[in-house]
Amino acid sequence: MELIDLRFQGREGVIASAVMGGPRGLVIVDPGPTSCLPALEAGLAGIGGALADVRTILLTHIHLDHAGATGTILARVPAARAFVHERGAPHLVDPSKLLASATRLYGDRMDVLWGRFDAAPADRVTALVGGERLDVAGRPVRVAYTPGHAVHHVSYLDESDGTAYVGDTCGIRTAGDYTIAATPPPDIDVELWQASLGHIEAWQPAALFLTHFGPAGAARAHLAHYREVLTRTADAVARSLAVGDTDEARAAVFVAHMRAEARQVLSEREAVALELAAPFEQIWAGLARYWRKKAPAA
Repeated sequence: MELIDLRFQGREGVIASAVMGGPRGLVIVDPGPTSCLPALEAGLAGIGGALADVRTILLTHIHLDHAGATGTILARVPAARAFVHERGAPHLVDPSKLLASATRLYGDRMDVLWGRFDAAPADRVTALVGGERLDVAGRPVRVAYTPGHAVHHVSYLDESDGTAYVGDTCGIRTAGDYTIAATPPPDIDVELWQASLGHIEAWQPAALFLTHFGPAGAARAHLAHYREVLTRTADAVARSLAVGDTDEARAAVFVAHMRAEARQVLSEREAVALELAAPFEQIWAGLARYWRKKAPAA
């Protein structure tokens, strides 16, 4: 497996694509947004490959930072096809609703952040439900449905080397092992998320590959730590909802705390990259929505 740093917004350590070689071409896990396609192509060239060698795109989910370049790649590489959860597949083929939702978050920054999101041909998108065993370019790959971050999230286990490609299910991690939860609206479900971590644990992976950012070799330890991070972050947002006069004020206090905490252990460069990968305002907003959806049932 090779890691390609997509150098999102010109910064290192924000979005990573994983590239696997097989006897039947290259496999890319999460090709990233179209705004990073030049970096992806340069990375492929650096390992002796090219976009034309890609035969398989494995998408953990369809958020723009993971899947935005998929349709563009499929248009340029007729022999390639994409795999994605069945709840994400329709939005690859017709991304209008996905883009409308993302525009509510990013406004007029959509193009500079993500670039184009081209529709994928329906006949070259394979929908997954979880539980499949795939032969991916000659590599044996298992699929698990892992919601919590998104209702269309899956994870992949490469049985040939024991690496699990987990997208955002195992959080956002810096090179120094500092880890935060990625909890943007609208799909956050902490209970489902904890169950998804259990599915990944059951694989007993040798290593985890996080889209943000890269390999986590001590898989069992990382999973245990991330359970604590997710619970702690969710509880912090729950407490914030009980104080303050406005959501803007509640979110501002939460964001200020996260920024200060990150800078106690990270360099300024690392802290900025971390927040690019998971904007702190969105972490608060996704969990605030989760708690408020639970309130009527409680």
